[in-house]
This record gives sequence, C-alpha cells and structure tokens, in this order.
Amino acid sequence: MTGGARAGSLEARGLGVDFAGRSVLEISRLAVEPGEILTLMGHNGSGKTTLLRVLGLLQPPTRGEVRLDGEAVPWGRRRRLLALRRRMAAVMQQPLLCRMSVARNVALGLRFRGLPAREVEARVAPWLERLGIAALRDRPAGALSGGEAQRVSLARALVLEPELLLLDEPFAALDAPTRRELLADLGEILRGARVTTLFATHDRGEALALGERIAVLIGGRLAQVGPAEEIFVRPASEEVARFVGVETLVPGRAAAVGDGMVQVDCRAGRVEVVGSCPVGAPVVVSVRPEEVTLLPPGPAAQSSARNHLAGRVSKITPSDATLRVEVDCGTPFVAVVTRPSFRELGLEVGSEVGVAFKATAAHLIRRPGD
Repeated sequence: MTGGARAGSLEARGLGVDFAGRSVLEISRLAVEPGEILTLMGHNGSGKTTLLRVLGLLQPPTRGEVRLDGEAVPWGRRRRLLALRRRMAAVMQQPLLCRMSVARNVALGLRFRGLPAREVEARVAPWLERLGIAALRDRPAGALSGGEAQRVSLARALVLEPELLLLDEPFAALDAPTRRELLADLGEILRGARVTTLFATHDRGEALALGERIAVLIGGRLAQVGPAEEIFVRPASEEVARFVGVETLVPGRAAAVGDGMVQVDCRAGRVEVVGSCPVGAPVVVSVRPEEVTLLPPGPAAQSSARNHLAGRVSKITPSDATLRVEVDCGTPFVAVVTRPSFRELGLEVGSEVGVAFKATAAHLIRRPGD
C-alpha cells in the first residue's frame, strides 16, 4: 500500500436486517479499527455475508447505521454513497475475472477511474510481483488455475489502495496446499500494508491464520468478539466452544473455590480448573483436544497435570498425522494423539487408559440457571 491511501475505521450501531418479515441479523455494536484485520466467523447461514454486504455499503440495513471514519453512511444519497464505495474493494469466493489478460484484469479498476496508462502500469506491476503472478501478466484469465485466478482477484482489489478491504470466503474453492500458501502471502501483505480488512470465513484454520480479532456470528447475532487466541482458548459459551473446535465440554457444579481455582464435581469425578465462580454454580469445563493427554492406565501413570481420570477408549478416528481418540470417563473426553504415541500406548476401542489435563489448560464456562 502506498502512502496515498489511508486506513479507515468502520462501525455498526444497532444494525438489523430483516428478510421476508424475519430478522436475519441483529448487531448492537461492532467497531473495526483502522488497519485492523477483523474476521467474521460463523457457519453457513450465520449472517456473515449479509453483514459484510451491509458494511461494504452494498446493501442497506433495515435499521441502524453504519459509520465510516465517523461519518454516518447516507443510504439515500446515491452520489455520496458511490463516493464512499470507491474507498473500498472486495474479493469474493469466485474471482469473476474478465476475458482478458492478467495484467488488464488487475488494471481494470484503475482504468475505470480514468488514470493515465503510465500511472496504471506503475501501480499494477508491483502488485503482480507481490502476489507472485508477474510471469503470468500476459496469460488469458481463462487459462489460470483457481489459486492463480484468486491472486489476480486480490491484486485487482489491492491495486486500488482501498481504505477497507472486504474478503468473502476467498479461499473456499481452493485446495488445501494452495489455500495455505495464499493465506500466508496475503497475511504478510495485509499486515505490512495495515489496510483495514473484514474477512468472512467458516474455516477455523483460516480465521487463526489471518484474523487479529474474531467476531463469531451465530444465528445472525454476535456470540463473542475478541482476540483470536481468546476466542479459541476461552470461548464465552458452549455454542462458541463447539464452533471453535472444543470437543470436550463437561457439565458440572462448582464444589469448592479458592486461590484462583475452582473444583468442579462432574460425572467423571472432581476436576480442578483455573477461574472463579460461586460455590454451587452450574458450569461447563471446556478442554481443547490438544490439551488432553492419554496415559497408560493404573497408578503408575505420571504427569504434571493436576487432573487425572480413568476411562476406556470408545472411538478412534484416524486423520493425516494424528488420531482423534474419544475416551469414556463417565463423560466423554476427546484427545488428539500422534501416531507414535498411539502405537506406544497400544490403543484400541475398549482399552483402559488414563486421561490427564492441566488446570490451566481448561476453561470454565458459566451455565445459565440450573
């Protein structure tokens, strides 16, 4: 991003969208700071694309307002609305390239704005280099692979030096290796350019790779907003926990509280978790699968973890380099185990096994009511 463009701030207040008489989106407040990468994460149908369209000034809300750099968007003033839209650029799931060369596709927006040919070339060439498509500049768009076409789409957006970049599931149609490579390149570009970015995805890996903050949408409502690490490690509710990949959710009741620790009685026994809540409060202990350690059964098993439970393997699901192992401890615990550890433990369905996890690795979620 050159010095001519400035980062923008964006805010939604009391935003609501109705469709066919039904509310599909309700956002009390959401602010995007200048230069920030904010990920909108949710299942298909959660409202991500609707929110992105409203914030991108492509669709007016039913109620509420959008503010860009402190200015309320004047939905009824067409000329002003178009001027605000010119400060934005979007990349969608499908690249939607024109039947022309790579270089001409990237230059398209600049030509629409009437820039002279020399300036167009001066701005297009660096973005072809930065996105690794300079060697393809004369290739027709129809001869590109999916990853190459999406790189062209990104270059076409970024060459406009937008204050706000909108990304709507731009990697969804790509194979895994291409997606990883493009995510890494784009993350480096966006963090260097500090362009304000809204990135919609349903993929947890993409959200962690690109987002600095994450807004989780469930049923058209914001379920949690915060730093990526906080969302994944300290989910605000059971719904959010399930969505971000927490498979062990153990309901129980706080039996003792003190020294920053809570002892929870559950069907698996008594476990300790770092946190605080009143004695007797209904809670859920949330543990990510990578934080659960499996040990040989019996008293000889040693671990620095404060929580040790006995169980029996109930299900084994192979993956690429690991296996997902579900253990019945009176309530199910899920662990991710490497193949060498799996062989060393001699695991199979029905095997007795020890389950261990640290008090600091678990997260306490308060349950509403009894």
